[in-house]
Amino acid sequence: MVYRVVDLFCGAGGFSRGFRDAGFRIVLGVDNDPICVRTFSFNFPEAVTLQEDVRNLSGRDILKLIGERPDVVIGGSPCEPFTGVNPNRLPDPLDRLYVDELGQLTLHFIRLVGELQPKVFVLENVPELAKEPLRSAIEYEFSRVGYSKIYFNILRAERYGTPSIRRRVFISNIEIRPRKYGKIITVREALSNLPPPGSEEIPNHEISTISERKMVKISKLKHGEALLKFRGHDGIYRNYVKLDPDKPAPTVMGCSRFVHPFENRILTVREQARLQGFPDDHVFLGPRDHQYNQVGEAVPVPLARAIAEVVKAFLGSVSC
Repeated sequence: MVYRVVDLFCGAGGFSRGFRDAGFRIVLGVDNDPICVRTFSFNFPEAVTLQEDVRNLSGRDILKLIGERPDVVIGGSPCEPFTGVNPNRLPDPLDRLYVDELGQLTLHFIRLVGELQPKVFVLENVPELAKEPLRSAIEYEFSRVGYSKIYFNILRAERYGTPSIRRRVFISNIEIRPRKYGKIITVREALSNLPPPGSEEIPNHEISTISERKMVKISKLKHGEALLKFRGHDGIYRNYVKLDPDKPAPTVMGCSRFVHPFENRILTVREQARLQGFPDDHVFLGPRDHQYNQVGEAVPVPLARAIAEVVKAFLGSVSC
């Protein structure tokens, strides 16, 4: 049996790619960013792709588009209101959910799950959502729409075949404990077998130009050192990190730019995408900076696939 998936906040499709690779059918992707919609539509021609703010959508609207109730609803609501990287997040955690306009989008995900009543839902965000008082608020909101038992599954992407470090919470109505990959993939392994930048063999593999002054500074970096540092709400964060070839990369974010471990340049979009586990046939459209953002904001594909395998096993058990 092929299970149907709706992806809210679909972005470039990392979450959906993992589910499709695991044998699911992606029937709908929704995002309000027109460039992300173009990227998703290009990579998932079998799905309906909708450019819309989820605040303007109802479950009835979605059912009209796809024809039948989805088995699974997935999505990664915006993390900016909750993440410690954001120095301007609201002081009160509950205000981040109920007052911040971006934070309210998580509530709209919950509302749509309630209206669609899928067998399984999986919501991705930063681990701050698993902490009190947000944890109890999320549990309460899901209970209001018919899901009384909620799991806050905190997973590390590097344990499931992703060559970069990423710790996220996946909130769901089933417990998600994927089978671990068995080894940590390094930057060296992730970037191996790539043609030189500029090659037409694969997409999104062009060198991004930087200033001569920045180039000189980059050339002096040692593995693991960063050119730039900035203060978030809960600490110091780094950018333009020169990658250590024998470790997984740091967390890939929309603003991330990494320095190649052996060459005095920043990674191409394709190289950055490999750090998120995207296959080379996954194409990113739009301006280059937007392509980097699409990569950094995605759920890593190997982690998404590991989650999808757990969901598939659950669906198979309840349908027997």
